[in-house]
Amino acid sequence: MRKSKEKGKSHSTRPLSGMPKWVRSSPEEVEFLVVDLAKKGIPPSQIGMVLRDQYGIPLVKQITGKKICEILEEKGLAPKLPEDLANLIKRASMIRRHLEEHPKDMSSKRGLELVESKIKRLAKYYIKVGKLPSDWKYVPEKISILVK
Repeated sequence: MRKSKEKGKSHSTRPLSGMPKWVRSSPEEVEFLVVDLAKKGIPPSQIGMVLRDQYGIPLVKQITGKKICEILEEKGLAPKLPEDLANLIKRASMIRRHLEEHPKDMSSKRGLELVESKIKRLAKYYIKVGKLPSDWKYVPEKISILVK
């Protein structure tokens, strides 16, 4: 058993702060691209990958000084639920649908419990931060209809 708690350093590192010299896009152009991609229905997590792969923009925050979600909130295009919470809710509704067909699948039932506990912890965080209203509650029957 390893005694030291130190982990390896094999992860990727973020580039240095500041706008890279080789990026030709202005902050206004990048904001326009973010808004345009959001209007096409692309979620915020994929907007960054599209900008990186198709437009050669490494990080939106380096160029504009704002994160993608901050830009979308300013323009009124931010999703109602934060994306990670919405994805967990979708996963929980898929597991619930599976359990309706296979009620004896205990490993899926355990998985549903784990996903729902993640939803509740994340919701508590978002309520504390102010991204969700203070009276928001996770009710599987009502929310599974909203997020599809």
